[in-house]
Amino acid sequence: MLQRLYDWTMRLAARPDAIWWLAGISFVESSFFPIPPDILMIPMILAARERAWRIAFVATVASVLGGFLGYAIGYFAFEAIGQPVLKFYGALDKYAAVKHWFDEYGAWFIIAKGATPIPYKIVTIFSGAVQFDLALFAVSSLVCRSLRFFLLALLLWWFGPPIRDFIEKRLTLVTTAFIVLLVGGFVAIRYLF
Repeated sequence: MLQRLYDWTMRLAARPDAIWWLAGISFVESSFFPIPPDILMIPMILAARERAWRIAFVATVASVLGGFLGYAIGYFAFEAIGQPVLKFYGALDKYAAVKHWFDEYGAWFIIAKGATPIPYKIVTIFSGAVQFDLALFAVSSLVCRSLRFFLLALLLWWFGPPIRDFIEKRLTLVTTAFIVLLVGGFVAIRYLF
């Protein structure tokens, strides 16, 4: 079953409209959607390594733009939308601690958290809720999302065929590791925020 899903994802990643799917997922992941864009970005780059930089650029721009939606949710609709999203991720009870981190470290907090597996939407919603400076939020978001997506693109571009071979030979292990990282991001919210 995993092999069929992997083959389907690789075929989807090679399609011309895959870049639009990546942009959409990157956008909504920054504000409310639980699945990270890496799930599509990785096979897209493995399917067409020469497009790695374009793929990273699209993911970065869409993620930063989606971050503005997350910021708006925190700023204008924290009680109605932001709180339920943060509660879903187990981060709502961390509001006071996160506000302290924003007050103390500001942009560095956004850069550090935005480049990790911790769901970026948590950072964007909290940024709006604490009314963090919008221009500094934009610059910090651009830095952290560029670091994350261009580093991933560089690794996949540089080590493409061996990584693809590794994934195809150890698909169950790779899938398990990805799920552990995804869940680890949620767990990290509870203990590291």
